[in-house]
Amino acid sequence: MEPKHYNRKLSAILSADVKGYSRLMRSDEEGTVRTLTEYRALIAERVANFQGRVVDSPGDNLLAEFASVVHAVQCAFDIQASLQARNTVLPADRRMEFRIGINLGDVIQDGDRIYGDGVNVAARMESLAEAGGVCVSGSAYDQIENKLSFGCEYLGEQAVKNISTPIRVYRLTGEGTDKECTVRTVDRKSSSRFMYAALIGLLVISAAGYVAWSFYRQPATVPFEPASVDQMAYPLPDKPSIAVLPFENYTDDAKIEFFASGLTEDLTTSLSKAPGLFVIARSSATTYKGKPIDVKRVAEELGVQYVLEGSVQKAAEKLRITVQLIDALNGSYLWTNRFDRPAKDVFALQDEIVKHVIVELQVELTQGAAARIASRGTDNLAAWLLRIEGYGEFIKFTREGMIRARELYEAAHRADPNWSRPLAALASIDWYEAKQGWSSSREEAIQSGMVLARRAIQMDPEAPLGYQTLGNLYALTGQAERAIELRRKAAGLAPNDVVAVAGLATRLKDFGREQEAVELFEQAMRLSPKHPWWFPSAYGVALHLVGRKQDAVVSYKKAIALKPDHVHPHAFLAAVYADLGRTDESKAAAEEVVRLDPKFTAGRFMQSHTLHDPARDARFKSLMQQAGLPM
Repeated sequence: MEPKHYNRKLSAILSADVKGYSRLMRSDEEGTVRTLTEYRALIAERVANFQGRVVDSPGDNLLAEFASVVHAVQCAFDIQASLQARNTVLPADRRMEFRIGINLGDVIQDGDRIYGDGVNVAARMESLAEAGGVCVSGSAYDQIENKLSFGCEYLGEQAVKNISTPIRVYRLTGEGTDKECTVRTVDRKSSSRFMYAALIGLLVISAAGYVAWSFYRQPATVPFEPASVDQMAYPLPDKPSIAVLPFENYTDDAKIEFFASGLTEDLTTSLSKAPGLFVIARSSATTYKGKPIDVKRVAEELGVQYVLEGSVQKAAEKLRITVQLIDALNGSYLWTNRFDRPAKDVFALQDEIVKHVIVELQVELTQGAAARIASRGTDNLAAWLLRIEGYGEFIKFTREGMIRARELYEAAHRADPNWSRPLAALASIDWYEAKQGWSSSREEAIQSGMVLARRAIQMDPEAPLGYQTLGNLYALTGQAERAIELRRKAAGLAPNDVVAVAGLATRLKDFGREQEAVELFEQAMRLSPKHPWWFPSAYGVALHLVGRKQDAVVSYKKAIALKPDHVHPHAFLAAVYADLGRTDESKAAAEEVVRLDPKFTAGRFMQSHTLHDPARDARFKSLMQQAGLPM
């Protein structure tokens, strides 16, 4: 397979997040989501006005890029002025203040996404900004120094985490003030001479010390403020709790990016199999990717005591993998290590890391649990990387993504025919395409998926994915007991696997066991505090079914805040409003459904999202019709 060549470009990157977001959510979740949605729309509008584009907006963060630094800074000033005006009408404890960082840097573009140190530095600038403030890097400042008027404070050269050289940082205090920086900037000629001398010295030292470098084992640790139990967004579990943060890729090699992603996923999966641990889902931990890691903030937002972080570098023919296990409550590093290994040894290394974590956290395991954790599935690096890339395409949940995912999973199976995971993944594609009506024959897709899932289970009876997928396929045929039995088996094999838990909850909700579904959805959302949109959307249906209609409204609104352009939560919101007799709100929700999908009909929608009970399906169709949606 030909290596993918990525586009590179120079961009002005704007990174923004909410100061004190966890506190706002703890105080009033619905109000915070409503304000965040409103403010995010305002920011997106301002970005477009200054010829920029929003790249991503996970959680309380927003990333945008501009062709011009001048436009990025003007946009930042406009955003902060507009938000300040909005905040004046809110109580002091409900005001939502954003921090903004701006950098000019080289980025890799992959589709609509951008990656690289250019993005990372912008995130570091954001973390240095005050609430309602703007910080820019030296590269950005140089572009606006003689083009804009602004108040300015030079913060000096700052050493920021995971960036190899210090960055000049400037705090901007507003457009139009025409004020010099309060601290004189560094003389660039002197600075350049110093940097060249330092670089030569560094090269000499590096050449002399290269041999010793490969045997050096203890990575540097950075002091941090301990997390507070009182500030936790969620109560701490009664067993050791941990989040595995995305391993950082310190190279420009896309293959190493897949490698780092796969390492993070497999470590999370292995630890999730331990019944003595509470492990945050990878989907929540991934929201911190590319951002400066504030251990205190991570622990408090996710409600965990321990954090595992790491990085991947390439040196000659070896990979350098750095790992740190941190006790966020005590402000200490429990274990740090640096491994220089050939890429082919990664699987043994993963087991070694998992073993260290379990020992440090004093988790007691039965012999059977230990065996499940150690099981790797494949020793074929090519197959492993192809499966990781395929999963990235699968979770796009588009027809094009499924086509590409199938190609990659098939290639992974060819690379290692004895590995069950690609077969179970291919079965998942058959299930999803049959569910969406994308297959030429729904029945043939279901049968194909069942054959593949059974083969995967036979090859590895301890892996949960085959049971999950086979259960989903049985659900499509309406075989409730068999579907639930298989999903329970998957959840039992991986009690911390959020997909296994949420999938079981979905099947229970679909087959008349909504009370148990409610409890499992709540468990899943605790495992993944930064969960995907479909969790609160499906949870809302379960809440509606058990009669908690007002709670269902809140849950649907959370889903809409996470995924505003998906029809599912809007359609069910229209139904619950109709059930509550809130006519105007039900009609407004229905209008949004039609705007998103002009061909929407309640009948076709419930056929795709059936509750496998004609009476309940008819009830929801009737409520949608009352809201004004076509049948």
